[in-house]
Amino acid sequence: MNQALIRVRMSQQDAHYGGNLIDGAKILQLFGDVATELLVKNDGDEGLFLAYDNVQFMKPVHGGDFVEATGRIVQLGETSRKMEFVAKVVISARSDISDSSADVLEQPALVCKAVGTCVVPKNKQRKTIQE
Repeated sequence: MNQALIRVRMSQQDAHYGGNLIDGAKILQLFGDVATELLVKNDGDEGLFLAYDNVQFMKPVHGGDFVEATGRIVQLGETSRKMEFVAKVVISARSDISDSSADVLEQPALVCKAVGTCVVPKNKQRKTIQE
């Protein structure tokens, strides 16, 4: 089924907690953007996010990290779209070395995974792409 991917650098302004930590809500915001792309690709409409069934935060994200968020539709209902999401740090800020150091990770670090459901009302569905 449809898939989407975005990659974003977490800025220092995104850091919300001590230790330059990023609020987990920022990762969920990325999942929301991925879901919007999936719905537009599948239905020609942004739809609405209904609920998360499960969210697991695995590792911290820091200001300066590059996060890759991916999602895919795993189940299509008449109006509902069940989706799975994954977020990984692909470039890690290295403030322990200097304020501008970073490492490209050989193995991206899984930081969050989630399952959620979005809804596109029948009267707003314009297309459906089947893969």
